[in-house]
Amino acid sequence: MATPAYWLMKSEPAKYGFDDLLRDGKTIWDGVRNAQAAIYLKNMKIGDQAFFYHSVTGLCVAGVVEIVREAFIDPTDPAARFVAVEIAPVRALSNPVTLAQMRAEPGLAGMTLFRQFRLSVTPITPEEWAIIIGLGGP
Repeated sequence: MATPAYWLMKSEPAKYGFDDLLRDGKTIWDGVRNAQAAIYLKNMKIGDQAFFYHSVTGLCVAGVVEIVREAFIDPTDPAARFVAVEIAPVRALSNPVTLAQMRAEPGLAGMTLFRQFRLSVTPITPEEWAIIIGLGGP
C-alpha cells in the first residue's frame, strides 16, 4: 500500500468553510478549473489527508480532511473536462495556523503554496505537514 500523500485545499469560508464541512460530514470538492490543480486532484488517493485552508478571509489552515473518493468527473463542469474528489473532516486544528505563521516558519519557505499562490490545491511534503500540525496544537 502506498504511503498517503498530503495536500492543501483552499476554500473561501464565506462560500464553504471548515465548519460547513463539519456540519455536512463530507462534500464534493468541485469547481476547480485550473489545469495544474486538476492534476493534483487526479493524484489524490483514498486515505490521503489535506489541510483545509480558509482563503480570502481568515487566511489560515482551519482543519484536516481526508480524501474519501478519488477523482471523478466534476458534476459542475458542463464540458466534463475537470475532476472533483470527495472529502470528509478529520479534525479542526486547536489553533488555526495563519498564513503569517507559515510565512514566518523557515521550514515552510519552500511550500508550493508560496510559489503558486493562486492554485486552490497544492501538495504538502511530509516535513511541511509535520510543522503545520505542530503549529496547530494537539
